[in-house]
Amino acid sequence: MGPLFLGLVFAAFLPRMAHAQTTPPRGPVTAATPVTKPALERQEIRAQLLPRRYTTIAAEIGARINRIPVSEGSAFRAGQLLVSFDCTLQQAQLRKAQTELDSADLTLKSNQRLAELNSVGQLELDLSSSAVSKARAEIGAHQAVLSKCSVSAPFAGRVAEQKVREQQYVQPGQALIDIIDDSVLELEFLVPSRWLSWLKVGGKFDVQIDETGQRYPAKFIRIGARVDPVSQSVKVAAAIDGKFPELIAGMSGRVQITPP
Repeated sequence: MGPLFLGLVFAAFLPRMAHAQTTPPRGPVTAATPVTKPALERQEIRAQLLPRRYTTIAAEIGARINRIPVSEGSAFRAGQLLVSFDCTLQQAQLRKAQTELDSADLTLKSNQRLAELNSVGQLELDLSSSAVSKARAEIGAHQAVLSKCSVSAPFAGRVAEQKVREQQYVQPGQALIDIIDDSVLELEFLVPSRWLSWLKVGGKFDVQIDETGQRYPAKFIRIGARVDPVSQSVKVAAAIDGKFPELIAGMSGRVQITPP
């Protein structure tokens, strides 16, 4: 190979080298994506309206339902009758126990008079006294059962769901109705734990309810006792500040809080 041949080879590869230097390297190109803050940091906090108190009324005895004077959605007062049972059998058992008590009491009085005349032994006197005590205990047990034949409202509220019907036989522990106290509607949600530096009970904010499309005033009523170390959040509770008939338990919306 002479110098002339090497020069021709170099001249042939020169354009390819220039093209390799100007062509960008191949491979996936990752575009820069904006960092999205968590929902709590964006203050787009969701919450659901909850009743202040709620419970499920259950049967304490096995009996046939005689009457349910309240229907689903209706309001009731504290102490108002919610469910009554047919307790004919339990009433008959109470009358029988009362008769046995009367008989035992007569026997005791007779033995006491005989004891004054030294005509009866102490054992018979003690046994007759025990029979009276036993009969009284039986009456107390039957009266306790009869007290379960009607169920009264533990607080004022509304019937959320009726799980049984009249004339239906129920077992002890069977759920009868769900009741709620919606005199005050509450909200429970999570907020960033760093808000604890300014968050106070009584602080006010707004909540946008999805079902109505309206904003309603609310205020904090409770602050959680501990911070979740993973999410760095704390649970808080608030209440709707005022009376709004269109609001019912179960509605949800977006909490609108502006940190100072």
